[in-house]
Amino acid sequence: MTDQNPSDQLRIIVLGAGAGGGVPQWNCNCAVCVAARSNASNVLPRTQSSIAVSADGENWCVVNCSPDIRQQILNTPCLHPRDPQTFGRRDTPIHSVVLTNGDVDHIAGLLILREKQPFRLLATPDIQHMLRENPIFDVLDPSYVVREDLPIDAGVEVAPQLRMEAFLVPGKVPLFLEGSAQDGAGPPEIGIETEYTIGLKIGHSRSARHFFYIPGCAALPNDLKARVRGAALLLFDGTVWENEEMIAKGVGAKTGRRMGHMSISGAEGSMAGFASLDVRRKVFVHINNTNPVLFDDSPERGHAESEGWEIAFDGMEIVLQ
Repeated sequence: MTDQNPSDQLRIIVLGAGAGGGVPQWNCNCAVCVAARSNASNVLPRTQSSIAVSADGENWCVVNCSPDIRQQILNTPCLHPRDPQTFGRRDTPIHSVVLTNGDVDHIAGLLILREKQPFRLLATPDIQHMLRENPIFDVLDPSYVVREDLPIDAGVEVAPQLRMEAFLVPGKVPLFLEGSAQDGAGPPEIGIETEYTIGLKIGHSRSARHFFYIPGCAALPNDLKARVRGAALLLFDGTVWENEEMIAKGVGAKTGRRMGHMSISGAEGSMAGFASLDVRRKVFVHINNTNPVLFDDSPERGHAESEGWEIAFDGMEIVLQ
């Protein structure tokens, strides 16, 4: 790893590249999970979706707090407590946590960070309201954890020299907030833009360097294409290869779209959608355990790479300079 950053670098570490459940998922016997569980050489295990970002190499923002956050921190030395002679017996270089949605795989790790350690917790007003309504998150002592609303289309400094701008992307409400036909609410709307699903423009506050992080997205409308066109780096939702993947593999009844995720492949997929947008570096994150791109030697992996896409893995580090 790079030891320190020049003043205008952005350092990005993929803490977890998997979707909900990780790879292998605890109860899954799909081909990817079987291979990962047996330590096959062509599949890397992956924890659940999260990244860490720093603009100064010292203070970090964790984006999405997965149930695997403890292990992710252990696996990432720059997130360990610093010198006790300087910083005391309790310390973390994690300055803030930002949430892009309210899914369990992005919020459950907050319960791990309950050890009376100061940090800022930023999310849209709707997500903050959802957290307040669930008393289990009161274990985050408000005298230590400052909860802040993340505005839409307005930049906020989330750590020293690190700025984030949230924007709405097509998605849906978290699974546990979905209504049912029995209670009269009906099925959720898929692909609508609300504060429950956002993307982030993440940049250095003292330079023009920035990238986009969009780990959940149900569609690619023209305004989103215009926003990311020509970007230096994009980390994008790679949940499923094709829409009915989980059904075809016999491990689920939902399509990718029903879960709020567009497919990688096909005429309406993300590879086709981004093909003409001149994004210089494209990385798939939030990859479901059923997705064949997780096999290093699969035809699907080869196809994605031929289209200029990389497949994220835990510990992947990118320095934007």
